[in-house]
Amino acid sequence: MRTLVLASHDNHKILPASLSAMTAALNFSKTFDVWVMGQFRQGVIETLQHAPCVSQVFAWETADVVSPSQLAHAIRDFRVSYDVFMAPADYFGKDFMPRIAASLDVTQISDITKIISHDTFVRPIYAGNAFLTVQALDRVKVLTIRPSAFPPLVLEKGERKTQLQKITPSLQPDRVRFVERKLDTSERPELTSAKIVVSGGRGLKSKANFALIGELASKLNAAIGASRAAVDEGFIPNDCQVGQTGKVVAPQLYIAVGISGAIQHLAGMKDSKVIVAINQDPNAPIFQVADYGMVGDLFEIVPALCKALPNKT
Repeated sequence: MRTLVLASHDNHKILPASLSAMTAALNFSKTFDVWVMGQFRQGVIETLQHAPCVSQVFAWETADVVSPSQLAHAIRDFRVSYDVFMAPADYFGKDFMPRIAASLDVTQISDITKIISHDTFVRPIYAGNAFLTVQALDRVKVLTIRPSAFPPLVLEKGERKTQLQKITPSLQPDRVRFVERKLDTSERPELTSAKIVVSGGRGLKSKANFALIGELASKLNAAIGASRAAVDEGFIPNDCQVGQTGKVVAPQLYIAVGISGAIQHLAGMKDSKVIVAINQDPNAPIFQVADYGMVGDLFEIVPALCKALPNKT
C-alpha cells in the first residue's frame, strides 16, 4: 500500500512524534513517502533522502503560514496516488488531519496504538480505560498515530539517495489570519520525547511553589509536565499539560508531585515505565498506578530529593 507520512520538524531535524509515525508506516510497506513543509534547513531533507525506508520526499519550502484548511486542500491533490495518509496524533497532526479526511470524504481513525492489518487498528476509548478494534472500510485510510505507542524510527543513512520533489502548491483563500507566533525556548528535553518527566499538580498551591518542579527536573535533566488543574490555576502554560486533553507521554520515569490522579490525567501518563507518586493523601488515585509512592508533605519531600541528588553535569 502506498503510504504518505506528513512529518513535522523544528527546522533542524524531524520531530520524534513524526519518527514514530514512520515506524507505524512500515506496517503497510517496507518503504513510504514523506511530506515536509515550512522553513527548514537542508539537514532535514538530507536525513530523509538517505533513509532506505523513504522512497520519495516532497518538500514544500514556504515562509507563509499555511492554515489547516489550506494544507488539506494541497494534500487533496495527492488523493489518487496514496492508499494511506499518516501523521502523529500530536498538535501537528490533530490540527489538519481531520480536514484532510473530510476533503477526501473518508473516516479518520485517530490515536492508533496498534496496527493489526492494513485495515484493522486498535485505539483507546474512555480516557484509555478500554481499547477499541476498528476496521476501516474506506479505500483511502487517514490515520493519526499515538507517538508513545511506536518507537521513533532511527533514520540511518544508506547508500541509496531517494528522489526529492520540491513542490509549490497554490494557497487557496482562507478566512484564517495569522497574527503572531510565540515560541518558548528551553534547554530541557521536549515533553513527549523525554526519558524523565516531572509533573506538578494543584497540590503545589501556587505558581511560585511550582518552581520546586523546575528544581527537581533540573537535577534529573527531565521535562516538566503538569495536570490540567495546575494549568487551569495558571501555575504553568498549557503546552505542559499531560492528560486526555493535553499530551500523552510514556517516559522511562514519571514523577507525579501533588497530583491526585484523576482519570483524565492518567490517560496521558499511565504507559510510563516507572511511575513515582508524591502526595500527602494516602488514598489518592495516583497511588493505584504508581510503582513507588511517597506519602507526606511534598514541600519537605521534594527539597530533600533535590538536596540528595547530584547536580546535573
